[in-house]
Amino acid sequence: MPHRESEAAREAGAEPVKPVSAQTVVITGGAGKIGRASRKHLAGMLKAIRVVDIVEPDDLAENESWHRVDICDPEAVRQALDGADSVVHLAGYPNERSIDEIFRVNVMGTHNIYEAARQTGVNRIVFGSSNHTVGFYPRSARISPQDAMRPDTFYGLGKCWSELQAGLYFERYGIQTLSIRIGNATAGIFDERSRVTWLGYRDFAELVRIGLEHPDIDCTTVFGVSKSDQTWWDNSNAQALGYCPQQDAETDAAPGPSRLAVTAFPEINDYFQGGRYCVIDHDGQVRRRRWP
Repeated sequence: MPHRESEAAREAGAEPVKPVSAQTVVITGGAGKIGRASRKHLAGMLKAIRVVDIVEPDDLAENESWHRVDICDPEAVRQALDGADSVVHLAGYPNERSIDEIFRVNVMGTHNIYEAARQTGVNRIVFGSSNHTVGFYPRSARISPQDAMRPDTFYGLGKCWSELQAGLYFERYGIQTLSIRIGNATAGIFDERSRVTWLGYRDFAELVRIGLEHPDIDCTTVFGVSKSDQTWWDNSNAQALGYCPQQDAETDAAPGPSRLAVTAFPEINDYFQGGRYCVIDHDGQVRRRRWP
């Protein structure tokens, strides 16, 4: 039977990705910005989607259900994963916070996901990592997922921990993970950094699809980025899995609101791939960094 695009996807202007096998997929953080966009582009491609979030979504499709779950609650997470085939893990704080907050939610929350997967027999996870795992590389460098992590924030540090946990749970328990180091996943671009790192929602959904169904995933890391005239990242890992971005920052991204440039220490802000995240601390204060 040919695939029929859902009404929600049509209204959102989403072009659905290629069909995924009939799976029941848990999407944590499914009511958030990236979670909503992913669901719309994957609409109709999955047998069932369990939206796991503390916020109730207002756009559930016929094959979707909402489960109010705090990822900091291990037993609630285990129940949410029971009977599922795979997990797309997007829940957590999306930006810099205190180390206590990052550890409690982003680190331990992800730990709870992996423990629940082990306990319930879920053996495939797509993890929403971040480019901030490597933010302290200079913009002149072209790096790959095989290069050492150089996080620019507590937020990036938490993502590094979670990528390493994915490795541990693959080696010890055989749980397969595709970690997607998400770039600038917004509708628009607002500066040069966001142009280079822009990730369209349609392209992100394609990476999720690859993560859910590709047979060669073990503990694999790729960059989540669309087409651009320039790039800082070697994404041959993703290309080897069949990823061919269809969206272009120059033609598909809308102009975003101007973001005030960081005036303190521009030699740092404009030098590193992490940009202003390499300058501003978790409390919003600008503090001197070692240079170079």
